[in-house]
Amino acid sequence: MKNKLNCVLLIDDDEPTNFLNQMLLEEEGCSEQVQVVQSGREALNYLTNNDHAEQHQGSFPCPDLIFLDLNMPAMDGWEFLDRYRKLEKKHKGKIILVMLTTSLFPEDKVRAEAMPEIAGFENKPLTPEIIKKVMNRYFPEKINE
Repeated sequence: MKNKLNCVLLIDDDEPTNFLNQMLLEEEGCSEQVQVVQSGREALNYLTNNDHAEQHQGSFPCPDLIFLDLNMPAMDGWEFLDRYRKLEKKHKGKIILVMLTTSLFPEDKVRAEAMPEIAGFENKPLTPEIIKKVMNRYFPEKINE
């Protein structure tokens, strides 16, 4: 990659999935950092701490890209999105949010496509092809020519 994203945030309750996705993102070299949280609540806490990043020497870098799982206990992806919508703009920055899910329900894809906060809807597992597709579509300035 010519220029890397500053940060990718993975929101998924499944530790093995997070481990594999983090390794894949690091291998693809598309981001300086990959942050992982295991719930929607953790993700909201992470995002709302971003305004303190300078005070904490960048410990909470604002993500450029979020991969969000849909099916999580306690707070699923839809509930996360409802709360995400209500965040102050300073906590959302210019984040590209992509659903990465095992959901086979066509209604989930239709619902996601109707939400302006969701840039894309991809099926698990995360692959190099999905990463390249997302980077080409939403971050073309970061791609080698």
